[in-house]
Amino acid sequence: MNLSGPLLLVGSGKMGGAMLRGWLDRGLPPSDIAVVEPNPAALGDLASAGLRILPDAAAVPADLWPAVVVLAVKPQMMGGVLPAYARFARPETVFLSVAAGKTIAYFERHFGAGTPIVRAMPNTPAAVGRGITALSANGAVTAAQRDACSTLLSAVGEVAWVEAEALLDAVTAVSGGGPAYVFLMIECLAEAGVQAGLPPDLAMRLARSTVAGAGELACRSDDPVSILRQNVTSPGGTTIEALSILMAPDGMQVLFTKAIAAATRRSRELAD
Repeated sequence: MNLSGPLLLVGSGKMGGAMLRGWLDRGLPPSDIAVVEPNPAALGDLASAGLRILPDAAAVPADLWPAVVVLAVKPQMMGGVLPAYARFARPETVFLSVAAGKTIAYFERHFGAGTPIVRAMPNTPAAVGRGITALSANGAVTAAQRDACSTLLSAVGEVAWVEAEALLDAVTAVSGGGPAYVFLMIECLAEAGVQAGLPPDLAMRLARSTVAGAGELACRSDDPVSILRQNVTSPGGTTIEALSILMAPDGMQVLFTKAIAAATRRSRELAD
């Protein structure tokens, strides 16, 4: 992994730390990375990886001009953080934000409309390299800067670009919150197993492994997921009995459609 200049990471929480580990695993030299982190212990074993660790923005050397500034602080902290990084606003530096709900216009108000800004919506499976991130850029971002942002986010999973930033609200609802929905499904599947007579530990083990295995199969297979579903469903068998309930007119699709609509609406409210 190579960039056209140094990388400045602001914040090394769960997402920042996951990205940092992915970059190092992909071969980005530690000497090319500066991390603003007031608590080096938060970096764990990465604190000894040869990174330049800085306590705050004031400690960033005057001669450090990053190619990318990755903003990985909590959304509610962003307003207090950004002013200190306005000095990096220039055409050669792209700001890449992974903060939910903070729009491109929000960053342009701090850095100027001509500043290259990319807004990204990753999800928590990035922690194990299986995330997916949707990105949207303003008009100041060059093709090379888009490629750089794609390279950085692909270190923790798949990358997809959306040209209309407004679509990131639906992305947030589907993939940003998606892991929570899957974890809830595991809980529900396990509880249903308990209600059917299984010991709780076994029910949870069956549910976790089944969802993990089905997800991996969906990722590896070239078949549409509808075909994978049909492959498990024998006519007159047990699975079709369960699906007749889950796929009923008032079944799972209706619930998911309502849930995603509610999350999308809330994402828009937070952005406003």
